[in-house]
Amino acid sequence: MTAFFIGDVALDEYYTADRWPGRADKGMVQELPAEIGGSIANAAVVHTALGGETQFISLLNDSPLSQRLVDDLRQNGVGVDHMLIDPALAESRNLIFLIDGEHVVLTVDMGEQPMWLTPATLAALRQPGFLYTTLYRVRRLHSQTEEGVLKQADLLSDLRRHGRRAIFDLDVGGCTPEDMPYLTGADVVIFNQVGFNAAFGHDDMVRIGGWIRDHEIGWVVRTMAADGAEAFDGETRLQAAGYPVNVVDVTGAGDTFGGALTWCLTQGRSFVEALDFSIAAASRSVTIRGPRGGKAGADVVLAWRKEKRNL
Repeated sequence: MTAFFIGDVALDEYYTADRWPGRADKGMVQELPAEIGGSIANAAVVHTALGGETQFISLLNDSPLSQRLVDDLRQNGVGVDHMLIDPALAESRNLIFLIDGEHVVLTVDMGEQPMWLTPATLAALRQPGFLYTTLYRVRRLHSQTEEGVLKQADLLSDLRRHGRRAIFDLDVGGCTPEDMPYLTGADVVIFNQVGFNAAFGHDDMVRIGGWIRDHEIGWVVRTMAADGAEAFDGETRLQAAGYPVNVVDVTGAGDTFGGALTWCLTQGRSFVEALDFSIAAASRSVTIRGPRGGKAGADVVLAWRKEKRNL
């Protein structure tokens, strides 16, 4: 079963600072070595390292940097057979500032051009499996079919009818009522604490049971940094505690969680098992600098979890 990851891949340029400057302020930063990252690409790399069959799709320009990004994915075992090219796009870069154990990310705006999937790509996506993506990307998906143009929410519904199960990473952005044609029927919708509050205006997971049922969503997950994560399917609430660790870099922790969760579900794990494993993978990732600190085999994550539990 191949999992498709549709989203961003980018060069992450790292800086550290003692503080984040205010309006009309100035500050000094220290430059660190750049890393190849991008939220959905990070999740794809984690999924592959755990043993998953992975395909990644993004829209890039045709510059040497873009070729470097694609080559890196290939070297990490991620399939790039369906990548899309638009020479007019800006370079794919993130500026990441590490401050007080947290991070501030600034992303270069690459626009919202349609992503035209080829007939071969659409055929591959119409196979049973998982699709890990974001609202920003699915709003842009188009494909020319014999019946006409299939696009956006209709395209996603078509994939679901063919057995492609959607996992949405909504991160800090949350969602609005206008997004529900895309999210309806999703297997998993993942928020962090900021995104959950932005979507619902409160922090009480149990209060969204009606929303989950109305939109036929399998599970809603809220990640809570060091406090672990919780999940709710409208009836059952699951909680998984985090692990006490020395934080080196939180960049990519949520991506590690999402990639690990996707892998667990492709393996047929129960959701409670998947949640616990994914929290361990994400907790381990923040002890390593770089956006792909979560890259590891399943045996490594299991051994790390066992060691932490025995402390």
